[in-house]
Amino acid sequence: SGRTANETAFLYQLLARQFGTNNLPDCSNMCHESSGTGLLEAIGVGKGTVSLADFELCDAIFVLGQNPGTNHPRMLTALEAAKRRGCKLVSINPLRERGLVRFAHPKDPRAWLGGSTELCDLHLPVRIGGDVALLKGLMKHVLAAEARKPGQVLDWDFLRDHCEGFEALRQELDATEWAEIEASAGVDRDALREAAEIFVAADRVIACWAMGLTQHAHGVANVQEVMNLLLLRGQIGKPGAGPCPVRGHSNVQGDRTMGIWERPGPAFLDRLGAAFDFAPPREPGLDTVGAIEAMEAGRVRAFIGLGGNFAVATPDPSRVRTGLQQCDVTVQISTVLNRSHVIAGREAFVLPCLGRTERDDGPNGPQFVTVENSMSVVHRSQGRSEPATPSLRSEVRLVCDLARAILGPENPVPWEQLAGDYDRIRDAIEQVVPGFEDFNERVREPGGFVLPSGARERAFDTPDGKAHFCVHPIPKLALADGELVLMTLRSHDQFNTTIYSQDDRYRGIHGDRRVVLMHRDDLAARGLSAGQRVTLTSRFRGDERSVTDFRAVAYEIPRGCVGAYYPEANALVPLEHRAAGSRTPAYKSVPVRVAAAVDG
Repeated sequence: SGRTANETAFLYQLLARQFGTNNLPDCSNMCHESSGTGLLEAIGVGKGTVSLADFELCDAIFVLGQNPGTNHPRMLTALEAAKRRGCKLVSINPLRERGLVRFAHPKDPRAWLGGSTELCDLHLPVRIGGDVALLKGLMKHVLAAEARKPGQVLDWDFLRDHCEGFEALRQELDATEWAEIEASAGVDRDALREAAEIFVAADRVIACWAMGLTQHAHGVANVQEVMNLLLLRGQIGKPGAGPCPVRGHSNVQGDRTMGIWERPGPAFLDRLGAAFDFAPPREPGLDTVGAIEAMEAGRVRAFIGLGGNFAVATPDPSRVRTGLQQCDVTVQISTVLNRSHVIAGREAFVLPCLGRTERDDGPNGPQFVTVENSMSVVHRSQGRSEPATPSLRSEVRLVCDLARAILGPENPVPWEQLAGDYDRIRDAIEQVVPGFEDFNERVREPGGFVLPSGARERAFDTPDGKAHFCVHPIPKLALADGELVLMTLRSHDQFNTTIYSQDDRYRGIHGDRRVVLMHRDDLAARGLSAGQRVTLTSRFRGDERSVTDFRAVAYEIPRGCVGAYYPEANALVPLEHRAAGSRTPAYKSVPVRVAAAVDG
C-alpha cells in the first residue's frame, strides 16, 4: 500500500528478494503505472518534474482527469494561490467538478464571510476515453498558431537540441481530421481553440493529471500525448513548467523509489546485492493483475498484504476472492480492519501495527520514518499520539520479525539492529538508492530534500539523451448498439476504499452510493427516469458481468457516458481489461448497458 513508509518499503523488498522473488505487486500497478511507463519512454524518468514552488511561477495550469476537491484537497490551496495572482486554469474532465469551479480555504478568514475563489477559466467536458483526441486538437491549434506567427509559438531551440520525433508527430497531426477529433473528444473545435490560446499565451505551463488519464486501455497514450503538448513549447526543465502526475496516497512514489517493483532495473539489483552480499533474483515478478491470475490458477501459495485493502480495491472481485481463498496462507499487516481480512486463505493472520500518527518508541528513543511526495520531496514523518495499546509493533519491526522468521537465524542481514534503529535502515538506503546521499543528515533539515531528476535540467535519461515525441492513433472503443462508456469515480467522503459517508456533498448525492450518473437524454432514450432502480451490465470478449439495484441519477455528464462509484462498480471491470504497456486496470473505459431493474 502507498501508506508504507520508505524504511518499511526498503526492508520489505529486501525480505522478498532475500527469499528469492520479485513478486512485489503494489498500488502503483493500479493507479499511476501508466504515468511511469509513459513518462519513462518520453523523458527518461517515471515521475513528474515540478515542485510546489513551480505553482507559484506558472502562467497556466491544465488539470486533466483529476478532481482535486475530492481526491487531492491539499492541492486546492496551491491552485487557489496561483489563480489569485492571475494564473489561468483549464479543467479537462467529463464532469464539471465543484472543487475546480470555486474554492474557499477553511483557514482563510475571507472564507468565513462567504468569500471564495473562482478557479476554472475554462472547462472542457471531454467524452470518457476522448483525451487523446482532445490533446491532438490542442496540438493542431498550436501548430496553426505557429504557422500564423512563424518562430513565435513553438520552442524551436528546445525541439532541435533536446527532442526527437517532432516531424513524425507533425505529420500525424496534419493527417488527423477535425471531424474525427471532435467526434472522439466530444468537444468542438472552437472550445479547443480557446484552450490552445491559453496554452500559447502562457510562458510557463504545468499539466496535472491523475487516474482519469491513467486507468484507460490507452492510459499510456494519454500520458504521452500530454507530454507531446508540453514538449512543443519546451514546457519542461524550466521554473514554473512541467508534468505533474498527482498521486493520492502518502508514499506511492516513495515505495517505488525504494524498490517495490516487480520489474527492478539491473543497476538497482546490483547495488542491493553488493550492499547485502547476496544475489538478488533477476526474473521479473508479478504485478497486481498477474498476482491475481497466479493465485486463481494455484501458482501462488502465500499472500502478504502490507497495508491496503486488496480484495476490495482490485477489479473483478469474485475472481480476486477465489484467488485469495485458494492460498495456503494470507497475512494482512494493517492499522484498521477491512474487508480483505475476512477473504482469507486456508490459514489467515492479521498483524495489527502502529499507525504513522502513533508514537514509535525504539530502544534508543522515539523513531521516525520518511516519505516521498508527488514532487519528489523526501521528508520525515513522526507520530505523536499515544499508541492504541503498548503491545503494538511498528511496520518496520513487523517486517524485520517476519524476515527473521521466514529466512531463519542464519540469514546474515542484521534485522534486529535495523528494527531497533531506523538510522541504520537509512544508511542502507543511502548505499542502494541514488539521490539519498547523507540521507540521515538531510532528512533532518526542515522540509527535507528533493531527489535529483535529469529531466528538470533537460538532461533526459533516454538512450539518446533526448525527450521523445510519441505518436498514437485516436483510440476507438467499440460499442455495441445502446452501450455507454462507464468510468468509476470516488465520492467526496471517501479515501480509496475507505467510505466515511453515504453522501457525496460536492455532487449533491445523499444517502446512497449505488448510483449511476447519466445524461438526461440517455435516460430518456432508454425509457428510464431519474431515481429509477437499474441494472448495469458490462461486456468484454463475450463475457458479461452485472451489478443490480443501482439508482439512476440525472447528471451533467457527456452523452454516451456514465459514472459509478468505486468500489461498488468494480464487479463490472474485467481483470483482462487493462492498459496496453502498463497493465493498469481500465476502470475508466468500460462498455456497459443500463436497463430497468427487474423485480425479484
